[in-house]
Amino acid sequence: MPEPKIRVLIVDDEQDQLSLVERTLSAFGFDVRTHRSSLGVSNLVRTTQPDLVLLDVNIPALSGDRVLALARGQAPQGTKFILYSASDESQLRALARASGADGYISKSVQGEDLARKLEAIHQKPAAAAEPLPVAR
Repeated sequence: MPEPKIRVLIVDDEQDQLSLVERTLSAFGFDVRTHRSSLGVSNLVRTTQPDLVLLDVNIPALSGDRVLALARGQAPQGTKFILYSASDESQLRALARASGADGYISKSVQGEDLARKLEAIHQKPAAAAEPLPVAR
């Protein structure tokens, strides 16, 4: 039986970037949905139940880190949020940490490298799923 496709929701206001990433990930076997606005992401996450949400950080109306905070509450358990940006990588890393993202990827990462990174993030156990040590 074939492995189920990884469902990914890409949120980016830049249509060319959105189309490029959609074509790339579809070619690597991902089930891809796209959304061009930060508005409505929470509902979309709830109704489409993606495994991964690739969020552009620099999006009008609501930045990716704010969208993440809102959408996480609507997401099924196990959905992972990845910040995606052309920003400086150290800034992106800090923002991902501060916002509770499950990872970050620079927009300079494309093609097979992007697919591999998303697969790796998808396979990592969710941090929240790990039991916390009990103090005795």
